[in-house]
Amino acid sequence: MDPTSYEPEGPLVTGIAQPPDIFNANLRGSYVSLTPLSGSHAAQLYLNIGGAQNAHLYKYLSSGPFTTEEEFKKYVEELCSNTSLFPFAILSEDPVHKFEKQGENEWPGTAIGIISLLNIVVPHRSVEIGHVLYAPTLQRTTAATEVVYLLMKYAFEDLGFLRVEWKCNEKNRPSAKAALRLGFVTEGTFRAHMIVKGRRRDSCWFSIIEDEWDGVKKALENWLADENFEGGKQKRKLEDIRAPKA
Repeated sequence: MDPTSYEPEGPLVTGIAQPPDIFNANLRGSYVSLTPLSGSHAAQLYLNIGGAQNAHLYKYLSSGPFTTEEEFKKYVEELCSNTSLFPFAILSEDPVHKFEKQGENEWPGTAIGIISLLNIVVPHRSVEIGHVLYAPTLQRTTAATEVVYLLMKYAFEDLGFLRVEWKCNEKNRPSAKAALRLGFVTEGTFRAHMIVKGRRRDSCWFSIIEDEWDGVKKALENWLADENFEGGKQKRKLEDIRAPKA
């Protein structure tokens, strides 16, 4: 009998991951900053992602919409107390143009969205980016791309995760398209995966793993660079930057 036949297979993993830390999870970019969500963000967030005018933002979420500020404040409180996820408030003075840092510990901005780390499995170094709520003014902007870049960088480089997931309702094609644009790899569809608001949901799964992060990071940084924009418009698409040269 081969004495190595009982050895486990697969690449050997060293190092550990750690969960996000509410005291050290302030992420700063050129267009936005992310800070742990708190009740103090509720009023601003309600103006930007609450109310009847924003009901469409909650179509694929398990909660909402919220038509009163009191309902929305309770929702924010529930997110903050939920031990299964780590929510961030997205802050920006202007989601289209850059804003300037005011001081070493001062970062101006209005709360214009929420994004979370969830399904945090520290022993297996896996985490998901989800529960995404962007104000209409943030959607399809350079800032929106930077939000996910900052969170992926935090997960891989600061927390030590080996796998970052993205999941969405199979019918939510904009979310699936965004995942592919950002560099996530399709893993398949989990049929009858969840029941959301009384309806059966099939879920599309995507991921980026540690081996792929350097390439994904480089493409995102090249796309976000000042020289890739002229008059507020991109010169090259992110997909084109990431595509291998023929």
